Amino acid sequence: MTERPKVSEYMTREVQTVSPTDTVADVARRIKENEGHNGFPVSEGRKVQGFVTASDLLLVGDDDPIFTIMAEDIVVGHPAMDVIDAARVILRSGIQKLPVVDDADNLVGIISNTDVVRSQIERATPEKVGKLMRTLEQIHDTSLHQEHRRVALADLTPTQGRVYADELEGRQYELERGLAEPLVVIDNAGELVLADGHHRVMAATQLGIDEMDASTIVVDERVDLGMQRTAEKEGLESIDDIEIVDYGRHPLIETTERLQE
Repeated sequence: MTERPKVSEYMTREVQTVSPTDTVADVARRIKENEGHNGFPVSEGRKVQGFVTASDLLLVGDDDPIFTIMAEDIVVGHPAMDVIDAARVILRSGIQKLPVVDDADNLVGIISNTDVVRSQIERATPEKVGKLMRTLEQIHDTSLHQEHRRVALADLTPTQGRVYADELEGRQYELERGLAEPLVVIDNAGELVLADGHHRVMAATQLGIDEMDASTIVVDERVDLGMQRTAEKEGLESIDDIEIVDYGRHPLIETTERLQE
């Protein structure tokens, strides 16, 4: 993946909007009923007139029409923009969502800071998998291919014996919002070896998730994987063998605290 992703690839095309004549009470109700929405583009037909956020609704009357409080001088993006450029606009403008209009100024989508993060995650995994595949090919002189699979977590053999509790919170946040990077798994003659994503797996387990997306490297003929030998030596047979460590008890943290006494 060498081309930079475009806004058109990641924007939401079915945009929820409000009308300039809707009341504050109407929009407040919409925000409450639609999880993840803290504001809406204000449009007349397909033309964007402004944007209204939850904070705009404060200290105004319930019956006030939206056109009296909406922000009219708003920034918009174009479907052909690079996602990275859209990210710069979102960051520098202090907004969370950027309306997207076409050459005729018609509203065709909306891209959020979450969409930007997702675009970067999806680009990171292929690069990581490609590097691992090249390494395996060089070390074992074997042919490989890659598949996208849905894998059962109970079928995975871990290669990392511990994860940290504080990082699990971040991974759970990502999973709940669809931002988690796919796992990287090696299918070594039917044995599914977890090469990357131990924190994600444990976070998913805590959330009651049984299956996850995985970029799977399939080895045509079984090879003697070093990470698999290490797992065997450490007694790692399933994800149940992974230890969750409280990072607050990490030796370096304890040392730092002693230095401050």
